[in-house]
Amino acid sequence: MAGTNAKQKSVRNMVLSLAVTILAAGVVYLFIPHEESAPDLKRVDYRVELLTARRAASYPVVAPEGLAKEWKATSVRFRGDESDAWHLGFHAPDGEYVQIRQSAARKVKPFLDDATQGARATKATQEVDGTTWTRWTGGRYDALVLQEDGATTVVAGTGSFAQLAEMAGALKAE
Repeated sequence: MAGTNAKQKSVRNMVLSLAVTILAAGVVYLFIPHEESAPDLKRVDYRVELLTARRAASYPVVAPEGLAKEWKATSVRFRGDESDAWHLGFHAPDGEYVQIRQSAARKVKPFLDDATQGARATKATQEVDGTTWTRWTGGRYDALVLQEDGATTVVAGTGSFAQLAEMAGALKAE
């Protein structure tokens, strides 16, 4: 009978330990502040990369001009060794993501698959400042695609087609 009493104490001690641990975790959860909002994205200055891309690329590299200050540039890169690939990403005023991608790649399909995150061309087009862009939908992003001047330009992201068109309308090559 002595063994039964020791087993009961052992089980009782484990239950008490578990209760204390759960209570401590609850107190920590209740009294330690939680960050409920999205992290503040750091604005990047893309002027140097843009100048570099414009000097080195085999096509007219575009960047937005005249967008509202609430559009925040968050990523930039130029890869001259990868068909002069240009990327500029923005956090839109409503929290959506919009990017500009350009490339002089001869094999356009892999570039478009990557830039649009798996979207597919539709028969719909969108007129932006006198230029006709093709709408792409599906996948992770929707996109506006333009093929001219020896390059493919993609404005893609989680934003609406109105936001994509706003970005496309702001694009200027020098």
